[in-house]
Amino acid sequence: MATFLYRVGRLAFRRRWYVALVWAAVLAAVGLGALKAPGASDDGFSMPGIEAQKAFDLMEQRFPGATADGATARVVFVAPSGEKVTATENKRAVEKAVADLAHGPQVASAVDPFQAKAISKDGSTAYASVTYKVAANDLTDAGKTRLERAIDTARDSGLTVEAGGSAMDDGGGPGGVAEVIGVAIAAVVLLITFGSLAAAGLPLLTALIGVGVSMATILTLSQALGLSTTTGTLAMMLGLAVGIDYALFVVSRYREERAKGRAPQEAAGLAVGTAGSAVVFAGLTVVIALAGLAVVGIPMLTKMGLAAAGAVVVAVLIALTLVPAFLGFWPNAVLRRRARRTGRIEDEGTRNNGGSRWARFVLRRPLPVLLLGVVGLGALAVPMTALQLGMPGDEAKSTSTTERRAYDALAEAFGPGFNGPLTVVVDAKGAADANGAADANGAADPKGTVDPKRAAETVAQQIGRTEGVISVSPPRFNEAGDTAVFQVVPSTSPTDEKTKDLVTTIRGERPGVESETGATFEVTGTTALNIDISDKVQAALIPYLVVVVGLAIVLLLVVFRSLLVPLKAALGFLLSVLASLGVVVLVFQQGHGAGLLGVEQTGPIMSLMPIFLVGIVFGLAMDYEVFLVSRMREAYVHGERPGEAITSGFRHSARVVVAAALIMIAVFAGFVGESDSMIKMIGFGLACAVLFDAFVVRMAIVPAVLALLGDRAWWLPKWLDRLLPNVDVEGEALSRRQEADQEAGQEVGQEADREAGQEAGQEAGQGTDPQADPEAGPRPAGTPGREVART
Repeated sequence: MATFLYRVGRLAFRRRWYVALVWAAVLAAVGLGALKAPGASDDGFSMPGIEAQKAFDLMEQRFPGATADGATARVVFVAPSGEKVTATENKRAVEKAVADLAHGPQVASAVDPFQAKAISKDGSTAYASVTYKVAANDLTDAGKTRLERAIDTARDSGLTVEAGGSAMDDGGGPGGVAEVIGVAIAAVVLLITFGSLAAAGLPLLTALIGVGVSMATILTLSQALGLSTTTGTLAMMLGLAVGIDYALFVVSRYREERAKGRAPQEAAGLAVGTAGSAVVFAGLTVVIALAGLAVVGIPMLTKMGLAAAGAVVVAVLIALTLVPAFLGFWPNAVLRRRARRTGRIEDEGTRNNGGSRWARFVLRRPLPVLLLGVVGLGALAVPMTALQLGMPGDEAKSTSTTERRAYDALAEAFGPGFNGPLTVVVDAKGAADANGAADANGAADPKGTVDPKRAAETVAQQIGRTEGVISVSPPRFNEAGDTAVFQVVPSTSPTDEKTKDLVTTIRGERPGVESETGATFEVTGTTALNIDISDKVQAALIPYLVVVVGLAIVLLLVVFRSLLVPLKAALGFLLSVLASLGVVVLVFQQGHGAGLLGVEQTGPIMSLMPIFLVGIVFGLAMDYEVFLVSRMREAYVHGERPGEAITSGFRHSARVVVAAALIMIAVFAGFVGESDSMIKMIGFGLACAVLFDAFVVRMAIVPAVLALLGDRAWWLPKWLDRLLPNVDVEGEALSRRQEADQEAGQEVGQEADREAGQEAGQEAGQGTDPQADPEAGPRPAGTPGREVART
């Protein structure tokens, strides 16, 4: 591996113009494709295999006129204080607004609240339900403008008008501010680390090129693959972070090799062969973790993971090819100013620095450092025991948004459960078909045929008597009359644990109700869907961990050729993930410090958050493990004692790893400023996880454990050593090659010195060649002839 990448680095350095032109052509091609590609038409959030999704699919099949995933808007009208919405002027304003909405583009229906009796008991609030023919992502600007104009007109009449629902979603996605903040902080960190504008700018430039290629590719394929804007946000987040980090490691190793006196091209080859090998395996762990998201079985999550994995692959390829090519254009620009001015390059890896001093501190006190790190992270992980999963909705948005104000107005007027009604789908067709088939065989009485209307009414009555249910709407039948749909309003909010218990109770009573009516029913709706998602994600978390951690341990086993180092890496990762989840619970669920992050409403943690955190952070944690420990193993393989190898690894890598971690934290923390609650939560969780993993696990717990283990840390059974392939991440083959070249050079120099000395002696003593002058006598034994000297 190292030898192959060494050749790649030298080739990219030597053929830099070709490499740069190839990447420019790739960027131009995908950029043109992104400009010409149609907008993303997201196929909606689907979760195969859960009851709520099956009910949605059944509704789409039996009610073809109204798709279950069509955009909806709920417009809330609140009368001025002391007035009622049923007053003449207020009623006229509401009816005019509903009429305007009904004639809007892409609108399937707009229900008048006075006809639907959608008015609160005190008469102060009414709401109109607007259904669209297309999904939220397919709404045109004209449709959204018509909705906003109707709302503004009603407000002009003196009413307080707010709107919620999927039609109000602006699509989220990156707003640009987060990326700018992250890049700015990364630039400062790189400038401090390298002391050179060129060295700081090169990783930023190559990372931005990689992000440009990745995002343009995602936009080009978004229509064909149904990729959402959230998919692009995750790919941008990770592509930017790892792109800077991977280029940072290659540039840092290049400067180190230049300090050893290597020529620029040779230094680039060695940098790609050594640091590039670590980049390949670090990137591979990230790709494994992201691609492993497919294990969960959520199509949207699978797409996000694969898109982000593609961005990481692009970052790796750029670090291996474009970075050495740029080093070829400016071989000395990335060096420190003093080195460029004086021509003398100081080898920073041969003198003491903060990394080596910290390593010695840990080596003197390994047990206290280990206990302090484990206990500290364990304490932060304690709140995770109270973790509640859910899917935050409009209640998690800022009060400055109309969606949040509409949510609050409906909860105040109609009760907290009104914002999350349950949808019950009664299917009498399957039971009737079964009875009909039985009748044809003479095994059942025709009188046993199911009456769909009676069955639906019975199901509605039974559910209406369940504790925790406020109201049940009248059943609505399809054209065939064999399927009915009605809504159930709980007494608690959508994210309340009591609502989850209610859904479980209703489903638990199903066998008795079905035996009585002969019809089947399923519970769906946004609230039930979120509950089912949470349950499925929790069930998939353990298999996902087993697959991802298992594959990564095997990979690290090959890289480090040790049994204990991969196990230590996995256990340290679990500590950092649990601690970061605990902090997320503290802020987003329990509300401690929530105001500082702009979190105005606490509640359950997003159902996908644990999976995201495990998948993404595992890959990033293994980055630091590979970069830091590979330098320790490199020193150990070259003959240093275990303690010395730890100090050497920290001397060479600690500063770069710290810089890389700070860049990661800056990029992820920048996304905390996003308005989308999911992106905000992911950004905060990832920033905390990188902080804990890099500075507590990798910089403290890892050296402490290695110090306590000593030589045992690098033990591997001989039979397993023979089975594992030798990938040579440490560049041992390159070191042997360099040593061989140096020895060959020394031998050539010694031969040249002997030849020059002999010729000088001959000219001074005899002036003639003994072989050419017969009178000179025989040549003394051991005296080289001209031919020998010449060779």
